[in-house]
Amino acid sequence: MSELASTTSQHNQEPGFRTSQLAAELLTLLCEAGESIDEDVGHTRDCLHRARRLLAGDHDITPQARAVQGSGLAPWQMRRIVRHVEEHLHAMIRTEDLAAVARLSVSHFSRAFRDSFQDTPYAYVLQRRVVRAQEMMVSSNDSLAQIALACGMADQAHFSRLFHRITGETPSRWRRRHSATLVDRQLS
Repeated sequence: MSELASTTSQHNQEPGFRTSQLAAELLTLLCEAGESIDEDVGHTRDCLHRARRLLAGDHDITPQARAVQGSGLAPWQMRRIVRHVEEHLHAMIRTEDLAAVARLSVSHFSRAFRDSFQDTPYAYVLQRRVVRAQEMMVSSNDSLAQIALACGMADQAHFSRLFHRITGETPSRWRRRHSATLVDRQLS
């Protein structure tokens, strides 16, 4: 989060919070979103999500604070869920399995997960699979079909559709762009 956002969060608690500070933070977030929309859809979504939270007035509530308040998962549950997802990205991960890891019923787990991660378990797992695929595309020469299978996708076509939906570009285009950036950095 930007310095302005943390400053805004502090001033929001004080009497006389100025609307201009809120407007400045929103402008910063929207400018960041506009600059990154073509290259980093995930960052754009994050900026817009933060702007929405800022307008809703819950910008100072972190996932850890929600867990302490009792509306989300406890820190130990969050750590176990994250570890389980990362260790099993290559396989099918069902909400029922994640609920069992957290020792909760499926319905309670789904609600607590959304409160803690601001996303559904399914969307979180898909996002983590795409991130893992991006790491593999940059660090290896494996084919997209191999990467798709290693990240738990049914096949390369499924992987390409999901990747495009989440990032806004095809896996091969993303790989070429980021491989070129990596080569440029190594030459500098």
